[in-house]
Amino acid sequence: MHPRLGAFRAALLTGWIGLSVAGLLYARQKSIPLWAAIPIIAAFLVEYSFYLVPGFEPARGWLRDRFSRPWLGVLLAVGAATPYLIYSIPTGEFHGTAFIVLCAMIAAVSFWYVGLAPSIIGDSLFLALLAAIVLSRPFDHIYTSSAVKGMSILGHLMLIHTGALAALTLREGEGLSFGFIPSQKELITGVQYFFYFLPVGFPLAMWLGVAHLNFSAGVLLWKALAYFFGALWVTALSEEFFFRGLLQHWLTQWTSRPWLSLGAASILYGASHIGFRAFPNWRMAVVDSFLGCFCGLAFRKTGSIRASMVTHAQVVALWRTLYVS
Repeated sequence: MHPRLGAFRAALLTGWIGLSVAGLLYARQKSIPLWAAIPIIAAFLVEYSFYLVPGFEPARGWLRDRFSRPWLGVLLAVGAATPYLIYSIPTGEFHGTAFIVLCAMIAAVSFWYVGLAPSIIGDSLFLALLAAIVLSRPFDHIYTSSAVKGMSILGHLMLIHTGALAALTLREGEGLSFGFIPSQKELITGVQYFFYFLPVGFPLAMWLGVAHLNFSAGVLLWKALAYFFGALWVTALSEEFFFRGLLQHWLTQWTSRPWLSLGAASILYGASHIGFRAFPNWRMAVVDSFLGCFCGLAFRKTGSIRASMVTHAQVVALWRTLYVS
């Protein structure tokens, strides 16, 4: 057993226990039959196992030490497709056409850097590939279930860990950061830029009619914390890695102009939300561009997406707790 994998193993075991209990309780509450609940819970446990890997450098190093680049690509592809097979076959939700489309997307992401060296064109096309997959929303039609709503989240989690592993283990670029737990410096910086954003972002959102204050339901601490950690480890993690950890970082490397890179990444981040709930939602795009600026500043100050993740997650938590879109 690798001595440096203790934290990874602890997170893996804790997550398995927590997700298993939560899944069974949810199935009981929603009256989901066990023949459907068990395969779905198993699929999420397997996905969680792969999702953890990019966040732990020792785990990534273990993979790089033991597998060649082509076999790493195979491992990424198998890990990405397995959760779908685990839940879809026993529950009767497997569809050949959907699986072929899924495998095509998985293969493109998993093997991108097996055959291509890092370059401006190759890296740009990799970002475009990830963006095209997200914006086309294919997982709503692939990850289906008559027993559980929202199974598409399994596809989104798959894309996050597969894209991150491809960039971190196959491309192996310098300065790329990915992780779940912020350091003290990253936490303080993330909170700092959250408070810098507050007097700009939320008045702007209300002025543009994107959101308004809502105190009717009261403020529940547990709900705010749930929103924060849910955003921190999924939404903020994925978006900050893509727009700050990859896009802003690579633009800075290519142009040697950090402020231009920050501005461009922020505008593109805002533009990616123009289809939020309705198209074209330019008001949301404007607000999110401003959020992107402050997240980009947090990233630039620390060189880590964990700082910008904290800023991002706090905004989401406050938005979901006190504001109504």
